[in-house]
Amino acid sequence: MPAHALAPHQLRLIIDPASLGFATTAELQGQPLPWIGQERAQAAAQFGLNLQQPDYHLFVLGEVGSGRASLLRQAMHEAAAQRPVPPDLCYLHNFDHPERPRALRLPAGQGRQLRQGMGNVARNLQADIPKRLASPDFKAEAGRLQQQWQAQESAAFAQLDEFAKARQFNLTREGGQMVFTLTGARGQPLTEAEARALPPERRAEIDLAEQALRAEIGRFLDTMRPLERARDEALAALRRRTIKPLVEQGLDGLRQGLRKQIKDGAKLSQWLERVERALLEHIDLFEPLHDQEPDSDAEADRKDALDDLLARCQVNLVVDNDGRTAAPVVVEDHPTARTLFGSIEHGLDSDTVQSDHTGILAGSLLKAHGGFILLHLQDVAAEEGLWPRLRRFLRCGRLQIEEGAGGGGPAAHGPGAPAALLPEPVDVEVKIVLIGSVEEYYALQEADPDAARRFRAKVDFVERFAATPATRQATAIFAAQTCHKRGLPHFGPAAVALLLEQSHREADDQCRQSALFAHTEALLIESAAQCQQRGGTLVDAADVQAALHARRLRHNYPEEQLHESIVEGERLITLTGSVTGQINALTQIDLGDYRFGFPVRITARTFAGQEGLLNIEREVDMSGPIHDKGVLILHSYLTALFSHVAPLALNASIVFEQEYSGVEGDSASCAELYALLSSLSDLPLRQGIAVTGALNQHGEVLPVGGINEKIEGWFRACATAGLDGTQGVLIPARNQRHLMLSSEVADAVERGLFHVYTMQHVSEGIALLTGEASGMSPAELLQAQADELAGGAATVEDTVMQRAEMTLRAYRRACQVAGAARRGRAVRGR
Repeated sequence: MPAHALAPHQLRLIIDPASLGFATTAELQGQPLPWIGQERAQAAAQFGLNLQQPDYHLFVLGEVGSGRASLLRQAMHEAAAQRPVPPDLCYLHNFDHPERPRALRLPAGQGRQLRQGMGNVARNLQADIPKRLASPDFKAEAGRLQQQWQAQESAAFAQLDEFAKARQFNLTREGGQMVFTLTGARGQPLTEAEARALPPERRAEIDLAEQALRAEIGRFLDTMRPLERARDEALAALRRRTIKPLVEQGLDGLRQGLRKQIKDGAKLSQWLERVERALLEHIDLFEPLHDQEPDSDAEADRKDALDDLLARCQVNLVVDNDGRTAAPVVVEDHPTARTLFGSIEHGLDSDTVQSDHTGILAGSLLKAHGGFILLHLQDVAAEEGLWPRLRRFLRCGRLQIEEGAGGGGPAAHGPGAPAALLPEPVDVEVKIVLIGSVEEYYALQEADPDAARRFRAKVDFVERFAATPATRQATAIFAAQTCHKRGLPHFGPAAVALLLEQSHREADDQCRQSALFAHTEALLIESAAQCQQRGGTLVDAADVQAALHARRLRHNYPEEQLHESIVEGERLITLTGSVTGQINALTQIDLGDYRFGFPVRITARTFAGQEGLLNIEREVDMSGPIHDKGVLILHSYLTALFSHVAPLALNASIVFEQEYSGVEGDSASCAELYALLSSLSDLPLRQGIAVTGALNQHGEVLPVGGINEKIEGWFRACATAGLDGTQGVLIPARNQRHLMLSSEVADAVERGLFHVYTMQHVSEGIALLTGEASGMSPAELLQAQADELAGGAATVEDTVMQRAEMTLRAYRRACQVAGAARRGRAVRGR
């Protein structure tokens, strides 16, 4: 069966704009946008998002640009709308253990209410307590207590004074100290000289009297200390009785305003009781010091102490869900230990680093409690130590905010380091959506199976999908919404038809579209820019063509250089005529952001010998494993093809001419076989027909990748030199559905200047290239085998197979003669 020439309409899919059913995409912008071609992924996402069970986090697989992140965000918001609003999270000062702040969950909105309420209580107390303590009632009662003490103190001091006078001492109080002086007979104070002038007997009496007075002063002080404590306690009790209603009124208003029956109600009540006790124990801090200037150090210390007290009574609202109508959806684009798990900020008090519950900051996981969080695996893995910590969180479901998370805090040790805070850990119920590639997913399965089992909901985004009228309509809706969102001019049906055709081109399939809608969106933007540049208001097909051409010009400089090397004669490519043992193969060069095809010459030489097939690229380690595999399959097929000429007496070499960067892939194995057969049969091959295709051990031709780029690369090389109607390409028949060739190639085929041939079996290709019957088709080989077994002559004469067989038999005879000669020389030598 000869190779089949394809008709122009078989070379690409052409979409009729009239079949799309709209005049402009403006008609479609209000329609809902489905998950185009991703129905399997959509079902998996809905399953994972709606299943409220542990270990059913989502792992989203897909290529960049497939819409995996944007579609999952959309699905997360839809699922979140069906969930209740989660509670607020507060951190409170722990009065018993200040280094261990307490966590408190409150219904959404009540955290803000509690924080504002405590702030109001603090402000009100600062204003009301001094006023209440300055009220006449309080002053009268305090004065009464002070007078009672002063009366007791005065009576006791009067007795002490009488005791001193009886011993000729005058007793006074100066600055809180007891001062006594010796007096004379008339009660006047004696000078030091007069006291020394007294007789010794008198001075001895005075010494004894002084000792007695000092002992009495001691007894006086011992008596007054309990009285002073009783006075102070009575005044303090009076202060507490006076101020307690103010404190209770403020705190009771909070208790009544907060909803009852909350989960942490007992914890909140206990904390409010401790706040009340702390405020009543430090009422003195609310009063300015009367005996101090307003800017004195003592007054400044009092204000600092009051600020510290009120700070301990404040609420740190780390997660505020007030105003929410659904569960949260958090997208963490910069995951670090600090942003994901939270952190503790530190303040500076003079030269000392301070930290308390007010410095606790929530991370994304706490903010996403009750809802969803989206992460990219590559970002998580790039942050040192982040994945192990996330793995521990997945295992236990409890989150502990740690000091210095993310490296933002001070050193944990050394001078000036604060006491380490250890906030109370909290349970977090969150659904994690982790986005990664297929390779990352299976690498995680192998490297960390315990963590991988937490992501049981696998959401697999396809790279391409079967095209239907519905998917084309959805793609048009996508174009409409993109134009509306980005403020672009809308597209006409012809422009959308070209967008769809380009989607098929990216998928390399006439029946499937590419699922990488980021590429479609980029083409939309660039086409709209072309339209705006010409002053148009509706994007048409010419704008899309111009955008594609401009994109190619931005990326194809390496391709231009290679084609220039052909024109200038640096790279040897023969485009016409026939040459023995030489053929043009097609390769694809992928630069990451741009792919293009390019021809490469393959040559083969065969000789009599025993070494078999030698692939030069393989021998010098310039080929990859897939290419090496293709060479071994080629060798296997060649051995099987001529198995009746056994043993094969053959030395053969194959090389990719002027190839210096290495070879990978098996798409040149058909071309390599044809070059070998040409050398063996001495039949020249048509140089105007380039070949691509892989073969299996039975000679069947297998499809290859990059078929469109390869054909267009060869077409460009031929068109540059001038098409003469003999050039074309020979490709696998199984690649026919993958053809989405440019209109330039299709036009040349329609005019008979270029040809695209397909083959099912390698025998079809060799017949086209040599113009001779192959004799290699399965039917011909079976017939030849039957004739040989019957003792008859071969029914196929002058075929490529027969010519190659004759050469191989000649090689074997030559080897036999050479072997006999060597044996003869060896015998004579002995």
